[in-house]
Amino acid sequence: MSNTQASAGIGHDVRINGSRLWDTLMRLAAIGATPKGGVCRLALTDLDRQGRDFFVKEAEAAGCAIRVDAIGNIFARRRGRNDSLPAVMTGSHIDTQPTGGKFDGNYGVFAGIEVLRTLNDHGIVTEAPLEVAVWTNEEGSRFVPVMMGSGAFIGEFVLKDLLVQTDREGISVKDALEAIGYAGSAPIGDPRPGAY
Repeated sequence: MSNTQASAGIGHDVRINGSRLWDTLMRLAAIGATPKGGVCRLALTDLDRQGRDFFVKEAEAAGCAIRVDAIGNIFARRRGRNDSLPAVMTGSHIDTQPTGGKFDGNYGVFAGIEVLRTLNDHGIVTEAPLEVAVWTNEEGSRFVPVMMGSGAFIGEFVLKDLLVQTDREGISVKDALEAIGYAGSAPIGDPRPGAY
C-alpha cells in the first residue's frame, strides 16, 4: 500500500456492504411492486415521488446535500477536500417501465449511494466532491422523449419544450413535476461534473 493510500484510509479491506445495498434495493422495489415480482413506478407519478423521497432520505443519511433542477433531476452531493473541483458523478434513474424489473436504473443509483456510505464508514474524504444523479423520465414510459432528464442536462432538449409534453391523460410534465413536489429551481446542466 502506498503512503497516499494509507493516509486516505484506503486498503484492501475497503468494500461495499453488499447486504446493505441489497436491503436498500429491496426497500425501493417495494414502492410500486407488482404481483409477478417486478415494479411499476412510472415517471412523475405518486409512486415515483415515493421513490424519489426514499432516495433523498438515504442520500441525506449518507451526509449529502440535495439539489433538484428544473426538469426534476436530483443530485446528491458529498463534499470533497477541495469542494471547488468539479464533482465526480455517477447515477441512473428510478422510474420504470410498466412491467419493469427491480434493478434497471435502480442499481445504478443505489450502487452510487452505497459507495458514499462505504467511504463514510472508512472515514475517507475524496479530493473532489462526489455526486449521485437520479435522472427524470429516463424510460419514457409516460412522457416522451425518453432520457428526458439526462438529455436536458447535456443540452440535447430545451426545458420549455419538455415541460409542455403530456401523457395519455393530458397531464403535462410541468404539472406532474409540481404535483409530486420535484419542480426544482437549480439550473439544468450546471455545475458540470468533472467525470461521469
